[in-house]
Amino acid sequence: MKKTIVLCMALFLSAMHGFAASDLTIKAIMGGEFAPRRVYGINPLADSDQYASISDDGKRIVQYSFKTGEQTAVLFDTEQTMGEKIGKVDGYIPSPDGRKLLVQTETEPVYRRSSKANYYIYNIQSRRLERLSEGGKQQAPLWSPDGNQVAFVREGNIFLVKLLYDNAESQVTKDGKFNEVINGLPDWVYEEEFSFNRAFCFTPDGQMLCWIRFDESAVKQYSLQMFQGMKPRRSEYANYPGLYTYKYPKAGEDNAKVTAWSYDVKSRQTRQLQVPIDEDGYMPRILPAGDADRVIVATMNRHQDELNLYTVNTRSTLAQLLIKERVPKYVKEDALTSLVVGKEHILLPSDRDGYLHLYLYTLSGTLERKIGPENSDITAVCAYNEATGDVFYQAAALSPIDRQIYVSHKNGKTDRLTHKEGWNTAVFSGDYQYFLNTWSDKETPFVYTIRDQKGRILSTREDNAELKKKLSAYTLATREFFSFTTSEGVSLNGWMVKPADFNPQKKYPVIMFQYSGPGSQQVVNSWSIGSMGNGALFDCYLAQEGFIVVCVDGRGTGGRGAEWEKSVYLTLGNLEAKDQVETALWLGRQSYVDKENIGLWGWSFGGFCTLMAMSEGRKVFKAGVAVAAPTSFRYYDTVYTERFMRTPKENPSGYDDNPITRAEKLHGALLICQGLADDNVHAQNAFEYTEALVQADKDFTMNVYTNRNHSIYGGNTRNHLMRQIAQFFKEQLKD
Repeated sequence: MKKTIVLCMALFLSAMHGFAASDLTIKAIMGGEFAPRRVYGINPLADSDQYASISDDGKRIVQYSFKTGEQTAVLFDTEQTMGEKIGKVDGYIPSPDGRKLLVQTETEPVYRRSSKANYYIYNIQSRRLERLSEGGKQQAPLWSPDGNQVAFVREGNIFLVKLLYDNAESQVTKDGKFNEVINGLPDWVYEEEFSFNRAFCFTPDGQMLCWIRFDESAVKQYSLQMFQGMKPRRSEYANYPGLYTYKYPKAGEDNAKVTAWSYDVKSRQTRQLQVPIDEDGYMPRILPAGDADRVIVATMNRHQDELNLYTVNTRSTLAQLLIKERVPKYVKEDALTSLVVGKEHILLPSDRDGYLHLYLYTLSGTLERKIGPENSDITAVCAYNEATGDVFYQAAALSPIDRQIYVSHKNGKTDRLTHKEGWNTAVFSGDYQYFLNTWSDKETPFVYTIRDQKGRILSTREDNAELKKKLSAYTLATREFFSFTTSEGVSLNGWMVKPADFNPQKKYPVIMFQYSGPGSQQVVNSWSIGSMGNGALFDCYLAQEGFIVVCVDGRGTGGRGAEWEKSVYLTLGNLEAKDQVETALWLGRQSYVDKENIGLWGWSFGGFCTLMAMSEGRKVFKAGVAVAAPTSFRYYDTVYTERFMRTPKENPSGYDDNPITRAEKLHGALLICQGLADDNVHAQNAFEYTEALVQADKDFTMNVYTNRNHSIYGGNTRNHLMRQIAQFFKEQLKD
């Protein structure tokens, strides 16, 4: 009897420990209880030392001094407007002269980078708020350079509002039609893979409006099945499911046909611009140039190993080649996302010398200088002061896992503006005299400081002291970096999360996480570290449950130059999977690892790599989880896939080495998770893969998430998903 009482007390104390205040829970982590405070929505005001941002409650747009961090004005207040009234601010766009704002509200997401919303024109001095348009929600509105016009897109057509004519609205294009023609907005694949959401611009004098027209009538379509669901509930599908059908070009299939156009605001004449482009080529940017009546148009060939920048006269329609960028294998997307076109210069990122550096050209196409540290990558362009020639950038110069901010001067001298190891980003003031520096490392949540142009700290905007205090009440796992060399002589970097009470004499089951996609990085000295970011708190939860969690960046990932990143060209998944298997083998040789209980998981490309590694042939993984995983790149889009693989016709062997063809070699227990409304990695991938597993007589478990997209969130969804992953590994990896 006494023995029974002691046992019951032990069980009681054990149960109580499971609910102790010092224990992390998935619900708390996914519910945002440990979310850091951020200084977000920073919008530098042109030619000034001021910036604006939205208040935490979404009711005001507030102006601050970069120098002091102090509030200097309230630009907009939902309670103080004349005329129209709105409840909440989702975003805003200052006019070029700073006297007006386009205020965004009632936003509806479309795809990853696009949305439609109601926009209002706000006069800061008079406080008058007026609707931009009465005809329905708008997309991607843009001020003309003089601030007297606003262009936007609705239902595939471009509209123009003239403020000097009592906000008179005119329709510039009339051929826009869903799933056939889009004017001024990128189609799905351009938005997703060329990373932009507006495909129109004004000329610098505001007299011409120019855009890219996407004719996607020949593009094959894909249908997502939609259900009633919950949070949100789609009542229109209460009894019968419906379909959302859109154009999605899969590898080797037809893309949209693209052309460039101009519209004369005064004469209302429309002209097609004579931009040279391959029959199956891309036109991923149109930007204003320095001259009054010119624009810059970018084109790429289908293989994406050649980028052409043309200057185009919008009246004569003639194009002149400025820069031809041609590099082995493929042009990195940074050449577009970090491209800067000034009044007299173009700043072009390129890895032509083996590392991503910046090349400064005149608008006549003459190369003036190369910018960047030797043998390391520039990872972001922060600002370019054309008047002085100063180029501010972020680089992985100290190590691949670190980021610092630098300035390159016109005379070739380079200064480092941040000096604390970790992860630094910068947003510069409109006059380039100050910048907001965001710094963190694997142990420290984001710290926001205001610095001058020499990097000296002037003030601290946010240091997340409250979060650090909250986390101090928890006994968190340790987070450490490591490196090792594989049997193939490849040096890999990783991080490891060990239980807080780690005992080197004990053997622990291991959960490996990775993403592994081209140019990506998970091994970073940042608070964004971890399988779900946020200081690796989800991984700390797993460590709390008795696991060691490990992440290794294999070949093809970023921060280590072009040769490393492009080593996976034409064979996506092969080397990446080998490096994860090699990691598991290396871990198995460590005295504190239970080599019989190692698992692997990943999301998106990480899910693909999980399946490839579990089917690689060496049976090192006892269990794995693949979330939203491509299972054959024949099912994925043209732009991303062909950038790394060329077309299926050109590279059949590369495409045919995939999880589906490897199904018979799958080893280990498998959990598949898929959102049924994933517009990015279609459920087709999961369904075709599970059929291959069935025919190969392989067991698996599958969770589907109704009406959820690639991010699998909404309501309780994310909490449920992460709990399933954790529980699966607990069941499979603990003997």
